[in-house]
Amino acid sequence: MGAVEIEQIKSVLPKKNLNPEIWERCDEEASLDMCLREDVRDSLVRIAHEFFIYLGIKVPILDITLTGSLANYNWTSESDIDLHILIDYEDVDENREFVTELLSAKKSLWNEKHDIRVKGHEVELYAQDAKESHHSTGVYSVLEDVWVRIPEKMKATIDIVGVRKKTASMMKLIDHTLNSPNRLIAIDSIKDKIKKMRQAGLERAGELSIENLTFKILRRTGYLEKLYTIGREDFDKSLSLQQENLKTQ
Repeated sequence: MGAVEIEQIKSVLPKKNLNPEIWERCDEEASLDMCLREDVRDSLVRIAHEFFIYLGIKVPILDITLTGSLANYNWTSESDIDLHILIDYEDVDENREFVTELLSAKKSLWNEKHDIRVKGHEVELYAQDAKESHHSTGVYSVLEDVWVRIPEKMKATIDIVGVRKKTASMMKLIDHTLNSPNRLIAIDSIKDKIKKMRQAGLERAGELSIENLTFKILRRTGYLEKLYTIGREDFDKSLSLQQENLKTQ
């Protein structure tokens, strides 16, 4: 891998400040005197309520939070706005597995159907169980307009060699998967592998783990988009019935 890959790694390293298009200084005395811009907050509240109406569940909203890299110092120009609606899954149904699968499916349908952006950043919505553990170091309550978990500036102690090797390995694996004769099954397998890889990295070493930085580079370079797009197209084709070309007499 050459200099381009080094630049890609640098692009996902922590910044000195929060994204100025999303945050502004506020007058309140706090550990971090940065608040959501008023127009951003108003927009996120409207989006969250529309998503909640779409979910079709009649339970209390415990909070609406902004989390992920845009509530932290490791944001990039491609970062999503991770907007979470906090509810108690047990208020929906006592079968938590059913609720998890239902809300996950509805979330996926919403995010595939809509392309909603705030200040150029795509809004990714999620109905989070209030009891669910969350690994982000920055969490902001959009409803209360206060920090729930204040992000800390991270020292960029990055295993550059490890990130380069892991990224190259995953790119090679994705390319191989897309050329597989059983591509549809292989794509589902690698999507699950990538999800587990990132989660393991976040739990082990946080935002600057090799696995999480690898995920961010794969997303930034278009590898994840290509994987998901081709997977979706193959799935649709597998369920389609081609029209026969019948000769007219």
